[in-house]
Amino acid sequence: MPKSDTSFNPDQYATVAERIELFYSRFPEGRINTELVSRAEGEITFKALVYRTASETLVAATGWASEREGDGDVNTVACLENTETSAVGRALANLGFTSSTKRPSREEMEKVARMRRALSLRQGRRGENTNLHSVANVTTDVLRLLSRAEQLGFSPWRSAALREGIKRPGLSAPRVRKIERSLRNWVRRHEL
Repeated sequence: MPKSDTSFNPDQYATVAERIELFYSRFPEGRINTELVSRAEGEITFKALVYRTASETLVAATGWASEREGDGDVNTVACLENTETSAVGRALANLGFTSSTKRPSREEMEKVARMRRALSLRQGRRGENTNLHSVANVTTDVLRLLSRAEQLGFSPWRSAALREGIKRPGLSAPRVRKIERSLRNWVRRHEL
């Protein structure tokens, strides 16, 4: 999906269930463990750990997800489950299981679409001239950078905090861009 395209075609993205199926077809003895990291003030954070074999002691990949209870239809009725599923999807994507040409899962892109709708409604009510497309595009870039930073050893706690921070309603495009620049510099320093 081009950065300027606000439409979302779910057929372009694999579901987490498809990624799980691919994982177990390649690693039938593998395992996926999840851990509820926090559940406070309406926010849920999960960590997923993926192992290629039952006896493997070193984690092959990790994935983190954070969701807010009541944020959209799914998170109103099944936020805990949705967050856990998202963490598993991130971990499998980090291991290379995307099952489509797009790295984000369908569930992640649905979340982005929900955020865009919510931001659009809020801005319409306030009469703000903030460029919604710009905020959404930079937010998507920040999420990709966070995934790369996690692969390079970025603190999971810091990553979870940044993910939550960029989801906050009313966050300005300049603030999101500042976060992106800082994160891009961190990734550059650690890729050397």
